[in-house]
Amino acid sequence: MKAIKIISLFMLLILSSCSSVTVNSDYDKNTDFSRYKTFAFQKNGIDKVEISDLDKKRILRAIDSEMTKKGFAKSETPDLLINIFTKEREQVDINQYNSNWGYGWRWGWDPFMWGGQTTVIKTTEGTLFIDIIDEAKKELIWQGEGNGYLTKRTEEKEARINEFVAKILAQYPPEKK
Repeated sequence: MKAIKIISLFMLLILSSCSSVTVNSDYDKNTDFSRYKTFAFQKNGIDKVEISDLDKKRILRAIDSEMTKKGFAKSETPDLLINIFTKEREQVDINQYNSNWGYGWRWGWDPFMWGGQTTVIKTTEGTLFIDIIDEAKKELIWQGEGNGYLTKRTEEKEARINEFVAKILAQYPPEKK
C-alpha cells in the first residue's frame, strides 16, 4: 500500500511538471517592429495545418486575443499576416518499480529484489509555431515556437492552447537590445 502511495505521488509530480511550455523565438534584427499596427490570419497557410478544425479555432482565438491585448487590430488590409503550423510526437515511458524487497534466489529474478510493477506512460508532446509575416514584403519577420505536453481532454484543451499562445507571443514584439 505504501508503494502505491509513493508511485501515485511520483506520477502526480510528473504530470504537474508536464504543464510547462518552453518557448523560443527568432526574428529579423533589421525590422522596425514599432511600425506594425494591424494583422490578419494567412488563410491558405492555416488551412494546410493538420490538426482538427476545433483546435485551429482555439489557436486562432487565442492569437487574436493576445494580439489585441498588445494593441494590434485585426484588419482586411493588415500590416502583418499570421500563420501557424504544428508538430506532434507521442512519447512512451516504461518504468519498473520494485515494491517487494528481499533476499534469496528465485528463478528469473534478481537475487536481491522480488516482485515489482511495470508502468507504461504515454504522453503527447507538441510544438506550435507562430509565424509573423510582413504583408507588404511577403517576408517572415518573426517566428515563435512553443513546446510542451498536450492534453486530449476536451475540457482542458482551450486552457492549454491559451497557455501555449500566451507564452509564445509574450516574446513578440522582440525587445530592443
